[in-house]
Formats: sequence, structure tokens, C-alpha cells
Amino acid sequence: MSVGHGGLTVVHADEALLVLDKPAGLLSVPGRGPAHADCLSARAQALYPRALVVHRLDMATSGLVVMAQGPEAQSALSRQFAQRTVRKRYEAVVAGTPALSDADADGWSDIRLPLIVDWPNRPRSKVDPAIGKPSHTRWRLHPRPAPLAGACRLELMPVTGRSHQLRVHLQAIGHPIVGDELYAPEPWRSASPRLWLHACRLELHHPLTGQRLRFDSPTPF
Repeated sequence: MSVGHGGLTVVHADEALLVLDKPAGLLSVPGRGPAHADCLSARAQALYPRALVVHRLDMATSGLVVMAQGPEAQSALSRQFAQRTVRKRYEAVVAGTPALSDADADGWSDIRLPLIVDWPNRPRSKVDPAIGKPSHTRWRLHPRPAPLAGACRLELMPVTGRSHQLRVHLQAIGHPIVGDELYAPEPWRSASPRLWLHACRLELHHPLTGQRLRFDSPTPF
């Protein structure tokens, strides 16, 4: 069960591992200048002084974030992310409904489009077949209805972890995430006061014991 205190929602805490539930609109790590000092990592370190960053979510994205307690746990968790043994699941509401022509027996379809940071237009990323890095997202229709007419709810699994990968991949196939100020055109951009993207599940090995763990966060939209 999540515990909220100090502006922080703690899903799990032990001597090596923290699992936090980040709200939309909060930075994962500090930005430039004192106006952007408030962030998930700073709030965590105020309560857990040994907390160290392992990965991030976009400011606009809500959901589960892992932090390490100490450098040994940080190294072990970082290796899991690098080796892609961490399983992440997201939920999103997108414009329209993607075609299911290439779905497998479990309903999963693939987006494989190379991505690169769009340097002149940072923080945006873009599809670039020439110099983009290989990027892979899996998606399938979610059984729950979308809270908006003309939209649908998707489950998403990022196989790779590029900057803005889910947001750019869905925009590239013609189904941007509702509320996305960077990639969704009107009227989808202003149809929600927040980005409808939530990191709802994380599966990983405990950095000390090796036990396989799963954490879930209810989607707030």
C-alpha cells in the first residue's frame, strides 16, 4: 500500500530499494535554477538521505519510479535497466484507435521506428531513419474504455528506453497521446489538462536478494 508523506507517495521502501509514485507535473530530478529545484529525487532524499537516482519519467508522465538506497544497490539496479530485464508497463489514452492488423495472439502490436533527440527543437525527439537509434514499443488495446469520445485506452511496453519514446512512437503512427503539449495537435493537446500517460507497473529483481518483485499503481485517469 502506498504511503504519502513529505510530498512523496512511497509504494515500497527497504534498506536497498525505493519505489515511488510520481505525480504528473513533477520533475524526476532537479532542473536548471532554483525555480526547478523541487523534484521527486529531492523529496525522496529529504526522507531517505541515501536515495540515489536510477531512472526517470518525463515531468508530464505520472507513475512508478525506482530509486536505490546506496551506491551498491544503484549499480545493481542500473545494470538491470541496461540489460533490459526490468519490465515496464504504461497506460495511455490516445487519439483514435490504432489498426490491429499485425497483432499477435495476445493482442500485442509493435512499433519499431528509430529515434533521435531533435536538437534544434529540444526537448523534442523525432523519428530519423538515417541516424536514429533503434527503438521498439509494444502496444495493445486496453479493455477499459477511454474517458473521451474518439479516443482509446492502450497498454504500452517499451522494449527500449529512448527519450520520449512512447510519445513520439504513438504520434508517428497517427495516434498521439491526449494532453501531449509537445506532440499532439489540437484538439487533442488541450483535451486534457495533463498528459494521459501513466507508468502503472514495474517488475524487477531486488538489488540485494535477487527476488523478482512486481509493483502496480492505479491509473488516475
